[in-house]
Amino acid sequence: MTDKVLVSPLELSEVLKTEAAVLIDTRDAASYAEAHLPGAVNIHEIFTYLATSTSEGLAALRETFSKDFGNAGLSGKEMAVIYEQSMTTGFGQSCRGYVLLRYLGYPRDKIKVLHGGYAAWRAAGLPSTTEASTPGPATFPVDPKASSILVDLAAMKSAVADKTVVKLDVRDVDEWIGESSSPYGKDFCPRKGRIPGSVWLEWYRMMKPTAQGQMFKSREEILAECATVGISRDTPVVLFCFKGARASNTFVALEEAGVRNVRLYFGSWNEWSRDPSLPIEEGLPYETTA
Repeated sequence: MTDKVLVSPLELSEVLKTEAAVLIDTRDAASYAEAHLPGAVNIHEIFTYLATSTSEGLAALRETFSKDFGNAGLSGKEMAVIYEQSMTTGFGQSCRGYVLLRYLGYPRDKIKVLHGGYAAWRAAGLPSTTEASTPGPATFPVDPKASSILVDLAAMKSAVADKTVVKLDVRDVDEWIGESSSPYGKDFCPRKGRIPGSVWLEWYRMMKPTAQGQMFKSREEILAECATVGISRDTPVVLFCFKGARASNTFVALEEAGVRNVRLYFGSWNEWSRDPSLPIEEGLPYETTA
């Protein structure tokens, strides 16, 4: 097994023959019940959980997911393999699981994301099942100090004031231009707009269509996309979206491409926009002419 985060369906099928692994399906309960990877457990909360970066919010985040991952059977010895339906239909939720595990201190070399998701697994002709898994619970090893990949609100304020840090907004275009506040509805949040000084690369641009569905672009292609907003391998980057899922997808892309200093503001626009004392940029991010 390589040190890469992304694992193909055929690679995973071989790994499962020799290594202890916990497969985590992040899709909704109905999709999981219809069919899933044999032995997989369903943790849809990886996608739905809305986090804040206050000390109380982070404590709740740690408590929630250390319990969920422990109940799934993760003790620190097993490989954790996370998947969604495909790399675009799940809005980055498998990668959000990767970020959560990293934040909680799970060994980095034991976390994998199934590249292409369940759709790619089925396209490869690999087996699925409708039988729900009942894993034995384990004590999940929480060590949030082991990882500094998440940025809290205070650190995000500092990043906004630091022009050497690229604040990368990866939300959909209607959110970036201030027409919508979230993927959950135009007025889900009280304000629409952008975090000041941010640049934009829509998260879809990290992927491209293949015969197996949407897959991440090559390292060179991802770095070319990054270069359009001033990001090189040595640029410090803080990612955000609405709640950290799409940004997690981009986080994996940038790490795989070799960008060395990438962090994620997990509270994202959902947290920032709800505090009226925080500045935002409103309106179109460019000038228009009649």
